[in-house]
Amino acid sequence: MATKKQRRTDEVKHKKTKKNRRLLLLSAIIAVAVVFLVIFFITLFDYIYPPATGKHTAAKKRDRQEVTLFFSDANERFLIPEKRFIPREKEPEEQAQEMVKALLSGSKTGLVNTFPENAELQGVKLEGGDTLLVNFSESLAVNHPGGSAAEMATVYSLTNTLTVNMPAIKKVKILIGGKERESLKGHIGLKNPFTINRELIAPPAPQKEG
Repeated sequence: MATKKQRRTDEVKHKKTKKNRRLLLLSAIIAVAVVFLVIFFITLFDYIYPPATGKHTAAKKRDRQEVTLFFSDANERFLIPEKRFIPREKEPEEQAQEMVKALLSGSKTGLVNTFPENAELQGVKLEGGDTLLVNFSESLAVNHPGGSAAEMATVYSLTNTLTVNMPAIKKVKILIGGKERESLKGHIGLKNPFTINRELIAPPAPQKEG
């Protein structure tokens, strides 16, 4: 049978153990709370003051420019201008690439697209300061419907789009698979670069007399 002194000692030990457990639990709770608060304030700070890279990216997304793209009318007789906003790029080749991508994505106002749906741009290269080499994959030739009117619309929707929006560009040369082609589909020769063709641009609609 335990003596009175032993019982008292056991009680003291039990109280100490209990107290230590409480302190340990309290410390764990405080640590979790501190970690949570740190994460919360870091997230809040990043939200209010985004990193410089984030600001740059956001600014780049907002920095857009209006360009004029050319698509075909229903009869493939004239090219009709269509306004579009595209990302603004510093380098001419990158800017030209954005324009071609917009042209390949098709009209947003119901005009006739001048490139087949699966046409793929492989790259754009500036040559001699005033000539753009625009390189398409083989899919352009494979999927193109052919015919002189359709080929003319493809060639000059591209050429007019690039030369109208980039005055420094005077000529556009089309490559397929990185190489020169005799023609797109047997009608329009591709050996030489093209210059703007204003005659294909549809005349402005006559204004109605009020």
